[in-house]
Amino acid sequence: MSLETQLSADEKSFTIKMDEKFDFGKVQDFRQSYIGMPSSVKQVEVDLSETEYMDSSALGMLLNMQKTLNQTVTSFRISHCRPQVLKILTISRFDKKFDIQ
Repeated sequence: MSLETQLSADEKSFTIKMDEKFDFGKVQDFRQSYIGMPSSVKQVEVDLSETEYMDSSALGMLLNMQKTLNQTVTSFRISHCRPQVLKILTISRFDKKFDIQ
């Protein structure tokens, strides 16, 4: 499994669930997961419950996603972070750009 996506029934919420590694090898899959998403989506959630490792390119992918979707999406959430991933996000000040739960 590389990643999974889920669109809510009302098409207002979109979830991207990453696997254990969120790194440079996921660039194309991650971008493809949200390109072509319905314009009705207002909330995007990146679920990191399985993610044990992320590198700086993952941070860049999150920022690129936000920049690409900023015209239509009003809420960006990163959820279910493991402690080591949460530490990376906090040190990188991603808690200022994303709702981290």
